[in-house]
Amino acid sequence: MNRIQKKLCLLLALSLVAGSGSFAQQEHIDEAAFTRIRNAEMTNSHIAEIAHELTDVAGPRLPGSEGYTRAATWAVKTMKAWGLANAALEPYGEFGKQWDLQDFSILMRAPYYSPLHAYPEPWCGNTNGTVRGKVILLSSQQINDTTYLIKHSADFKGKIILVAAKPLPSLQDFTPAARRYTQAELDTIDEQHPVSRADIENAISRSKVRARIETILKKSGVLGRIGSGVYDNVNGRVLVQAGIGYKLTDPECVPKVLMAYEDGQRISRLILSGHEVEISLNIQGKFSTADTKGYNVVAEIPGTDPKLKSELVMLGGHLDSWQSSTGATDNAAGCIVVMEAMRLLDSLGLKPKRTIRVALWDGEEQGLYGSYNYVKNHFTNAGLSPNAEQKKVSAYFNMDYGTGKIRGIYTQGNQAIKPVFEQWFAPFHDLGANTVTLKNTGSTDHISFDWAGIPGFQFIQDPLDEDNTHHTNLDDYDHLAIDDLKQSAIIIASFVYQAGIRPDLLPRKPWVRETFLYDGL
Repeated sequence: MNRIQKKLCLLLALSLVAGSGSFAQQEHIDEAAFTRIRNAEMTNSHIAEIAHELTDVAGPRLPGSEGYTRAATWAVKTMKAWGLANAALEPYGEFGKQWDLQDFSILMRAPYYSPLHAYPEPWCGNTNGTVRGKVILLSSQQINDTTYLIKHSADFKGKIILVAAKPLPSLQDFTPAARRYTQAELDTIDEQHPVSRADIENAISRSKVRARIETILKKSGVLGRIGSGVYDNVNGRVLVQAGIGYKLTDPECVPKVLMAYEDGQRISRLILSGHEVEISLNIQGKFSTADTKGYNVVAEIPGTDPKLKSELVMLGGHLDSWQSSTGATDNAAGCIVVMEAMRLLDSLGLKPKRTIRVALWDGEEQGLYGSYNYVKNHFTNAGLSPNAEQKKVSAYFNMDYGTGKIRGIYTQGNQAIKPVFEQWFAPFHDLGANTVTLKNTGSTDHISFDWAGIPGFQFIQDPLDEDNTHHTNLDDYDHLAIDDLKQSAIIIASFVYQAGIRPDLLPRKPWVRETFLYDGL
């Protein structure tokens, strides 16, 4: 084989290695900075204090609520005190009605007195004092059949409707309440929380049906409606969320309650066995349209390089939560981590070349309103094409999968970035973080950036007991894993700093014009 043939063979071999994804440019990682970040977090963490303020002190954080305002205002004030620049509440556009729960009670009065485990649905109607009525049973099929509701509407006047799940054979569950991923699970991890265009179109269609149902029930004179399902509603959990009531165009809803599965089954059995059940119900929520805008929280560490400081690295998580608890794992946890990451970088005096900007998003639970509108406003030409600022955003890193520690990252199919992140994770293998997958994950705020052609990523996190806390009454401070949040803060701070000092922007996928997945919700 002559020298030319040898050279050709070598080039071919290198091209094959590059094509396999195992050949990549060596990243110049600032491991000294990574070590300083780790040591600072392990010796002087503020995680617990931030967690207390965003959960216990602020309370539930529905968009537009007093709790959201408390949390957002505190975050701005705190980040200003840390020395971050441009900390502010930034309006993103219209959200809808403000709602704050003022008073609530629910009791079974007949055939005997009993407290019940239940919570009002956010943005539901008021009872205007305590009402008492006979409970009637409807199936999930009947409550969603507008023809049936119209035909039987006279039967609902002065009654309380209970929609209970079909009884389960048993509630015995021998699976662990909390768990971590095994390495085998991480090696074969699949897509998480996928949401398709068809899913969104179905959701929009269902919202229109829900509006029609509310109008029919309101006109019938029903006193209230109770839902008692199975998903996340057993063993003390009550799933509490809402898909209607907050938009300015939504009809006024009837008083609605979400009840524990066990209480719903007890009432169902009593009625089916011939016993009359009466419930007293009081829901008093304060509605307001004084300010219908939504607000994100933003702050930044300015870049120091004259040429690169106009470029951005972003990190964030959604600040809004549901109502039945204080939204600790979903998603104060993510906000705690990204705020702590910013505090670490600033307190250590690290000087990124690019500007690092943190955002705490509003309205994620209703359809990524905060992040979508932020991206649309800042980085696109009315959503139709990328603008000049879009080309200056290196990446966005999101935190919204509970309180579990980081085990890796989803690259959203970005093949060029996979070997980069593999090198960035190398210093954190001892912390259990080593997985970089090409798989996608969805249903949270990095999707807004991915839609706009900006590299947007959500970290892989241990699930722990998220099934118990997700959107339930158990989502409180005591279900936070403080040590896991420390590990996450170390990794995210290191990642955004590394992106901030890298010579080039991170590689990105080509922008493809398409309607935003969540548009219209």
